[in-house]
Amino acid sequence: MPAKIANKSVPAPRHPPMEHPRHQYPRETAALEEIAQGCGLVETIKWGKPCYTLNGKNIVLIQRFHQYIALLFFKGALLEDPQQCLHRIGETMQAPRQLRFSNLEEVEQLQPTIRLYIEQAIELEASGAKVPLRKATDYAIPEELQRRLDTEPALQKAFAALTPGRQKGYIFQIAAAKQSATRASRVEKYAPLILAGKGLND
Repeated sequence: MPAKIANKSVPAPRHPPMEHPRHQYPRETAALEEIAQGCGLVETIKWGKPCYTLNGKNIVLIQRFHQYIALLFFKGALLEDPQQCLHRIGETMQAPRQLRFSNLEEVEQLQPTIRLYIEQAIELEASGAKVPLRKATDYAIPEELQRRLDTEPALQKAFAALTPGRQKGYIFQIAAAKQSATRASRVEKYAPLILAGKGLND
């Protein structure tokens, strides 16, 4: 009889795959991890990324992309940023901000700033501060959607009944199209979902 081969378990990687393979930024990742943990934060994995928390509350997250590695602050909009180091993530993301780095040297040069911003973020979280978020009614509804709402009472009623988050989702997704024809096409596509009381991701 053939000899039995013992099953050997392969240890799982410390971090699951993220936006960009870990080996692209190993030293930068290690440096940011050390800084975050040195500030008293607890490391966990959320959304497949190293996330650092305080009493279970998210403070910062490490993200890796093709062009840079970033340290995301969940309440970055509240941080004092006199050197204007923080980057906003698109027009629709209101609270988060990123510190971005291309190499280890940049992480090392900004280490005092990184620590300062993390300490600020910890104080903000401990104080219970919240980022004031804009309401759906604060955003301009794309003309193509507004036209349908004005001419179709059932669609208007259904849209008004959606949660603010779902309303904003439709507004942002439709407005993101550069061409009017594309925006109109998206309205046509999403109208049945709106009438069903659903959001884009439902």
